[in-house]
Amino acid sequence: MSTLNTDMGAKQQIKVVLTSENDVSDTESYRTGRYDSTKCEKIMRSLQLGGAVNSRRSNADLDPVPPSRRTWGTHNFAMYWISDDFSLSMFESASSLMEVGLSWKMAIACVTIAQFITSLPIVANGLVGSKYRIGFAIQSRAVFGWHLSKLIIVMRMIVSIFWYAIQAYNGASCIYAMTVAIWPSFRTMRNQLPESSDTSTQMMICFFIYFVVVIPFFFVPMHKLKHFFTLKTIVTPIVAFGIMGWCIQAVKNQGMYDALWIDDTATASGSNRSWLFLSGLYSNIGTWATMGVNSPDFTRYAKRNSSQYITVFVMPCMACLMTFLGVVTARASRVLYGTMMWSPMLLVNQWTSSGGRAAAFFCAVAWLIAQIGVNIAGNSVAAANDMNSLWPKYINIRRGQIITAVIGSYALVPWKIMESGQSFLSFMSGYTIWLGPITGILICDFFFIHKCKYNVWEMYKPKGIYRYGKLGINWCAFVAFTIGWVPLLPGLLPSVSSSYSMPEGVNHLYALGYFYGVLAPGVVYVTLWKLFPNRAALSQVPVYCDDTEYKDYPEDYEPY
Repeated sequence: MSTLNTDMGAKQQIKVVLTSENDVSDTESYRTGRYDSTKCEKIMRSLQLGGAVNSRRSNADLDPVPPSRRTWGTHNFAMYWISDDFSLSMFESASSLMEVGLSWKMAIACVTIAQFITSLPIVANGLVGSKYRIGFAIQSRAVFGWHLSKLIIVMRMIVSIFWYAIQAYNGASCIYAMTVAIWPSFRTMRNQLPESSDTSTQMMICFFIYFVVVIPFFFVPMHKLKHFFTLKTIVTPIVAFGIMGWCIQAVKNQGMYDALWIDDTATASGSNRSWLFLSGLYSNIGTWATMGVNSPDFTRYAKRNSSQYITVFVMPCMACLMTFLGVVTARASRVLYGTMMWSPMLLVNQWTSSGGRAAAFFCAVAWLIAQIGVNIAGNSVAAANDMNSLWPKYINIRRGQIITAVIGSYALVPWKIMESGQSFLSFMSGYTIWLGPITGILICDFFFIHKCKYNVWEMYKPKGIYRYGKLGINWCAFVAFTIGWVPLLPGLLPSVSSSYSMPEGVNHLYALGYFYGVLAPGVVYVTLWKLFPNRAALSQVPVYCDDTEYKDYPEDYEPY
């Protein structure tokens, strides 16, 4: 017994020694959970970005853009917007307007005017990016406050991820057209999925291929994406004009050329037509409203402030041209096949001869390039910048785009949204009731409150001049934002569900939603600020990133 006690005592002494050397034994680590915590900490450290800076909650992608990456000239912005307009969604933009009763001429005019109106806030808000070299997420801190800006950023991030999902499914339709052009038997491949899935085996295969194809584009640095948009600007218009030219020639061969230009689609008249026009205007503005918010994400790479001004000219001109191509092609398809095909993918799928399939393949490749460009420019980059600002220690633009692709491609099951979620799509278009007020407040804050004078480095300080009190909320912006969207909410409900019925005046206000959403919150915000100014948040002179370096917190400061 004494021997046993001696052995146990020796083991206990060894255990004490090990504990003193390793802080805690394996048994104690397991019991307290410290062993798992240490492993978790190692994993988190391995995921940290090398360029993340604790003292300003930032990383290389979130910092102001250095001179070496300011490479976007006027022609690059022109190419960017041309490439954005030459897309499947713009090709189909007139279809819904004609279905509700507008003529094809009015539909083209509606889309063109919507693009012009949208271009104005895009350029106005884009000046923040070109002057201070920051994106929307950093800009929002100076306007809404350190903590309220996080809510605004999340709201913008959500809509970007959802639209990425929808556009990714459109990209899969391009892959499908390419596949059936090479292997016609793919069209009749047996479907292994149940009907309740709202998709097919073929589309799931194409969707996965799109998911894989788009990932390499996430590794292209932002300031070099301009080359991809240039490529898209060259390829897509050639194919769009080629499809229209083929349709016109085919219709001529049948002696039905005059039928293309007969304006026989209008069914609405009087005041009803006017309100339908305004409703269509609001819907088309809503499609681009997110760009009015996040335009600094791209203009921060501009060579000079004036580089982006071309946007006001390019957007409406390209919208008019692209919508015209879509209308002519769709009307020609009705003559040729008996039904209007608004998507060029539906049209090229009809080309079943050997030569036709070759043409269909190259057309589908061009539209795939267009779809990838639209999804990157309008959705994945926007969502990635938002994630970057919320978790700068672990997420940069590249990682954010990958996360967006994973969530948008599979977690949101976009095939169900596209097949059976028309009310949800209406809600996403109606998301303008929140994006409009954000846009109006951002622009008014920059031009009328701060007089274009920001201190760029104060935006990176959790306790800087743009914190707006202990709560980190600019209450003037919060009140104005609330006034901007609450009156429009009742008008959104009938578009989401037919079970809701609202007075005519409510529906008319909703049709004017973007104008109200931008102007009313802007006026309220400026008025409240004049009555209750926060002079501590005003900078007497503009402080640019090139003027001074960030020097405030010590290196060991840990705001995370």
